[in-house]
Amino acid sequence: MAKPSQSQRQGQIRIIGGQWRGRKLAIYDSIGLRPTSSRMRETLFNWLAPMIQNARCLDCFSGSGALGLEALSRYAAEAVLLEYNHRVAKQLLLHLAVLKAKNAQVIETNTLNWLNRPCEKPFDLIFLDPPFHQGLLSYTIPLLEQQSWLSDEAWIYIESESSYNLERIPSHWRLQKEKIMGQVVYRLFIRELFCHQRRF
Repeated sequence: MAKPSQSQRQGQIRIIGGQWRGRKLAIYDSIGLRPTSSRMRETLFNWLAPMIQNARCLDCFSGSGALGLEALSRYAAEAVLLEYNHRVAKQLLLHLAVLKAKNAQVIETNTLNWLNRPCEKPFDLIFLDPPFHQGLLSYTIPLLEQQSWLSDEAWIYIESESSYNLERIPSHWRLQKEKIMGQVVYRLFIRELFCHQRRF
């Protein structure tokens, strides 16, 4: 019997907290798809516990949807999931339908193009977990600031290769939490716009 191709293989993610705790959702084994582990998601959402409820969330590189869906499960007010891959975006839409998540939308788009326009309503929480070693953070972060996608005290989660240079982070993003697991580093920042403005 022929083995399934890489595009046909499926794995799964499990939602670990909130209203959908324990729900398992299939994900495609797509090139570059690297879901945040259950262990790290548990740590992350413990970090986010003070603000996640009623937050407006933007998942810039959704992939499996693990971060956006976990936020919705924990009663975020809204989540927008950006995904470039057509098949993966369709699966995210299916997940929202299965979960009856009416306060979320999947946008099939190139994230950099989508962010490169003025924002109408800023977000409280941003997830940045792009494919590694493509330099995407260096383009994404300036767009978030330039086009006003961030609320004044937004929280920003960044998952990156450990070699990512923190000097590229805006000076008014305060590092709140950090964890390193192997070659991956997980960081949570809080935007302190008013404190930054008062210094100058």
